[in-house]
Amino acid sequence: MRQKQTPYSSGQRGEKPDLKAEADQVVRNIKRQTRRKFNAEEKIRIVLAGLRGEDSIAETCRKEGLHQNLYYRWSKEFLEAGKKRLAGDTEREASTSDVKSLRAEPI
Repeated sequence: MRQKQTPYSSGQRGEKPDLKAEADQVVRNIKRQTRRKFNAEEKIRIVLAGLRGEDSIAETCRKEGLHQNLYYRWSKEFLEAGKKRLAGDTEREASTSDVKSLRAEPI
């Protein structure tokens, strides 16, 4: 049985180009260019839209163009941050009275 001839299997001895590495590089460049970055306001808006329940999570994610796993990760982080804030775990740098006393001091 005879093998099918391809441009790189012509029987010549030589260096065949590494097509897989070249294709991988092209794919990496495309992913790098198309990766979206969401700022905090966008993340909060998307999480709140999901929590409102007007649409399903899958539909909300489809509209926003993100994977459901990412939505659930953001949702978990959002709820944990709120939980810590309500529990009083976060400390403020200075209270209102501290700020007023510092402003009253001469420079």
